[in-house]
Amino acid sequence: MTRRIVIDPVTRIEGHAKITIHLDDDSHVVDARFHVAEFRGFETFCAGRPFWEMPSITARVCGICPVSHLIASSKAGDALLAVAIPSAAAKLRRLMNLAQIVQSHALSFFHLSAPDLLLGLDSDPSRRNVFGLIAAEPELARGGIRLRQFGQEVIELLGGRKIHPAWSVPGGVREPLAAAGREHIRARLPEAKATIAAALARFKALLDQFQEEVEHFGRFPTLFLGLVGDDGAWEVYDGALRLTDSEGRIVADNLDVDAYRTFLGEAVQPDSYLKSPYYLPLGFPEGIYRVGPLARLNVCSHIGTPLADAELKAYRARGGRVVTSSFWYHYARLIEILAGIEHIERLLDDPDVLSTHLRAKADVNALEAVGVSEAPRGTLFHHYQIDEHGLIRRVNLIIATGQNNLAMNRTMVQIARHYIHGPTIPEGVLNRLEAGIRAFDPCLSCSTHAVGAMPLHVQLVGPDRSVLDETWRD
Repeated sequence: MTRRIVIDPVTRIEGHAKITIHLDDDSHVVDARFHVAEFRGFETFCAGRPFWEMPSITARVCGICPVSHLIASSKAGDALLAVAIPSAAAKLRRLMNLAQIVQSHALSFFHLSAPDLLLGLDSDPSRRNVFGLIAAEPELARGGIRLRQFGQEVIELLGGRKIHPAWSVPGGVREPLAAAGREHIRARLPEAKATIAAALARFKALLDQFQEEVEHFGRFPTLFLGLVGDDGAWEVYDGALRLTDSEGRIVADNLDVDAYRTFLGEAVQPDSYLKSPYYLPLGFPEGIYRVGPLARLNVCSHIGTPLADAELKAYRARGGRVVTSSFWYHYARLIEILAGIEHIERLLDDPDVLSTHLRAKADVNALEAVGVSEAPRGTLFHHYQIDEHGLIRRVNLIIATGQNNLAMNRTMVQIARHYIHGPTIPEGVLNRLEAGIRAFDPCLSCSTHAVGAMPLHVQLVGPDRSVLDETWRD
């Protein structure tokens, strides 16, 4: 017989979820589960739509990272047209994707996770939020807001709007970057660099205070998946798909994205709408792998820009060549912001970014295609099957958060077993369970966040299913 503790909802994440902790009769943790209780159905209602519309439609999957879906969908559309898009279009797409990573990572670190890191995991929950952070750390909070604004401005200057820009399309992009827009972005770069440099210094100074969390927030061996450039460099738009293990060995390289079904399986579990992808040759659940900032820094050999490469060297000197603690997602996120800013700066110096030759014209030349790109949270797959008229017959979306699902569940078990030693859970331990999920920055639907006093409903259920204890936090 077991008891259950339910945390519903999990707060300061993008979407709605809950955590269930199962205890035995001696109040020892037997299991812990992360449940996603919402269903959206994009793969079903896209059927019958022209594939030309898919970038704009699938961008609506998320209000925080719409560019990720816009890019992956457009790349699938390129393959259905069987065209090589103009080099200027590829560079502008890359520019927008880098801006997306900067703004999304800034939101995750400064708004969602910094309250835990800077105010303390055991601090008063009524102030452990972005408003409490603004009161306690106004300069850092303002810098985070401005840094996110920088990324959003780049997206707006390219696509005409900050959220859901209908800009990247099959065959290329719709509009060029104006010279005035390029200069506006260039003028914002020094401030953005200064902000991320300060945040990195602050986080590194704090890291020693969180050694217990580093050890128990999802520290275990897994595989890691991500794109890399031709020379093994950090990559977010194109490149080769690489899988490595927790010793740094390459398990599979140059994986054929069109044949992803030969190396990725998608398990469905009855207690969550979130799928659980796994590395097919190892089976389920042994084929657990992670994606996102931590994985990208593990699979790449270097970043390719001076400041980010220096930070990567320091990161590896402290955490090892392969970092296996999910707490270090925060650190990896900050390094990726710096890498994104440096790569944006480099692209601005390329005369191609002002080109007006931006689109290849063609009709349907293939009936099936896969588009892959790196979203802030990890590798994103869009798989489309169409008919000869270009109408969607079938869609499969493999979202980064789903690929981290097995790792998030294992993280919950590890945290619960370390911190829970009885039938009640202190506030700080409840927050550590949520913080373990927030380290992955899961995006479960779109941009839904809880602020203020974190709403939480916890039930302790006895072996006879009676409620032994119950509490609400409004």
